[in-house]
Amino acid sequence: MSKIFNLIEQEKERQKNGLELIPSENYVSCDVLQALGSILTDKYSEGYPGRRYYGGNQIIDEIEKEAKELVNKLFGTVYANVQPYSGSPANLAVDLGLAEPGSVIMGMNLVSGGHLTHGAPVSFTGKLFKAVQYGVDQNGRIDLDEVEKLAQENSPKIIWVGLTAYPYKLDFKGFREIADSIGAYLAADISHIAGLVVAGVHESPVPYVDVITTTTHKTLRGPRGAVILVTQKGLDRDPDLSKKIDSAIFPGLQGGPHNHTTAAMAVAFNEALSSEFKSYIEQVVKNAQVLAAELGIETENHLMLKNVGVGRGYLVEIALEAAGITVNKNTIPNEQSSPFYPSGIRLGTPAITSRGMKEDDMKKIAAWIKQVLEEIKDYDLPKEQNQRANFIKEFRAKMAENENLKKIKEEVKEFTGKYPLPGVDE
Repeated sequence: MSKIFNLIEQEKERQKNGLELIPSENYVSCDVLQALGSILTDKYSEGYPGRRYYGGNQIIDEIEKEAKELVNKLFGTVYANVQPYSGSPANLAVDLGLAEPGSVIMGMNLVSGGHLTHGAPVSFTGKLFKAVQYGVDQNGRIDLDEVEKLAQENSPKIIWVGLTAYPYKLDFKGFREIADSIGAYLAADISHIAGLVVAGVHESPVPYVDVITTTTHKTLRGPRGAVILVTQKGLDRDPDLSKKIDSAIFPGLQGGPHNHTTAAMAVAFNEALSSEFKSYIEQVVKNAQVLAAELGIETENHLMLKNVGVGRGYLVEIALEAAGITVNKNTIPNEQSSPFYPSGIRLGTPAITSRGMKEDDMKKIAAWIKQVLEEIKDYDLPKEQNQRANFIKEFRAKMAENENLKKIKEEVKEFTGKYPLPGVDE
């Protein structure tokens, strides 16, 4: 096991010495890490509080009830299931709980900024259900007129509103009006913006939707888990909604919950109730606005997409990583290439804001990004697919030896040395 602990140490150093700009990543507190690495991982607890299939769960029941109480308080919802292992099974559980396989569901397509589990053809949600996908207009924004037209034509049982690479605010009220016009359930996946909702910098979906799903490890700064929330509006529509959700998770999709994760989520929920968390999220958004402006792009939340040229997203990701800056390649609206070789990069500010960075720091980071883009401006992905693998391999090697990128990496390392790594340097 010494090799594993050595690799963990290497990853810690990588994170300390670099800039994590992937918007779905963040840093948890020491308290969250302590709960996550606790003895709770040893206990098996199939079922729900008071209804377990194993003995010895009295304390586990209290932990799960506390997590549910805290998350309901955090969002203003009336029921919570805190057992989903991650966001994908949470979304699938909603689909299976509220619709029969083969039913029509509706969500934003992947290339426009939606998630795989909103009905993408390669996802189980797209295979088990008849998925209708809406997109964005020429300005990259959701066209509610198109959503309404598709809804009227296809009568989905569930309409999903949510994002994974959409840099604008969501109009929950507009979606509610469309859902009501056809009698559909409205489900909000707020995995990316949950922290923004809690802090009041993005409108809450609670007054408008029936069900909410969210991961807990993005802007909420918790462990890697997920929750499903039921609103009062949802219960008024369907008094059995919470039972349907619970049954879809267990025994429908999962076995025993990860009790250590449940406890760590409860710790994170409690932290998110603080005034300090609200200030943190406000800074996340301020930082995103400055970073976006410096890069010549737009954002209304914590993330942004930058078009870097047809098929060049992977090249930019590799070059930035060689310079100590981590982003992820990403498709963009009206993508002209493919998901594996997309034309954009996705970046955001939650993790670097957790380290204490502010607006002036965003200007430095943007300057480094622009230097890297300039450094590789003459590189293009081969049009012939059979040449791409070798090209990427050679390109990666060149970037690792590029003196200008090495210089930026050293500058980044010196810069990040001023900012502690939460959960490690606290």
